Amino acid sequence: MDLVANKTADYMAQEYWDERYSKDSGEFDWFKKYADIKQHLAPLIPSKEARILMLGCGNSTLSRDMYDDGYTNILNIDYSPVCIEKMAAANESRVGMEWKVMDIRNLDLPDDSFDVAIDKGTMDALLAGVKDPWNPPEEITRDCVSEVKEVQRVLRKNSSSIFIYHTFGQPHFRRQILNTDEENWELTVSEIGDWFSYFLYTLRYKK
Repeated sequence: MDLVANKTADYMAQEYWDERYSKDSGEFDWFKKYADIKQHLAPLIPSKEARILMLGCGNSTLSRDMYDDGYTNILNIDYSPVCIEKMAAANESRVGMEWKVMDIRNLDLPDDSFDVAIDKGTMDALLAGVKDPWNPPEEITRDCVSEVKEVQRVLRKNSSSIFIYHTFGQPHFRRQILNTDEENWELTVSEIGDWFSYFLYTLRYKK
């Protein structure tokens, strides 16, 4: 199957992902696999028992590999029902791992219920149709900020809870979206990779 959308804006459409997942029975990881970023993720996650929310899981191997590495308390969400059905079936043997259809911009989850939220390229799909990254359309910016605010809502309000965002998006394009509540949340960013750089953003509750 062709993994590339006809238009980058297609990456924002649920219909595109449903069709893609209905035809694609394999696995696909945007950017890096768990083995490539484990050394960066492990120090950020408070414990193997942490309650983890995987935002826009897709058919990535990240959750599977983290589960097999001992992080067994993971809820995976995606707004493609086709994706969730397939991934739940593929990971049936991983007892306790959860899969739910959900929109990252409007999480059907209680406040203060997770220790960690991970976004590996999902926000990038929301931004895929932006022609001028310096001036993204108001609607798209609002969608991205909604994701961040929803994550902040469902994370437990303590210093060990964390939102981890892995992306190729450079800081001068992402800070304006992520750093909307400087009073309560601390944003950090690190550059990882060798010949092609990725960025790891984290948000922690200050109080």
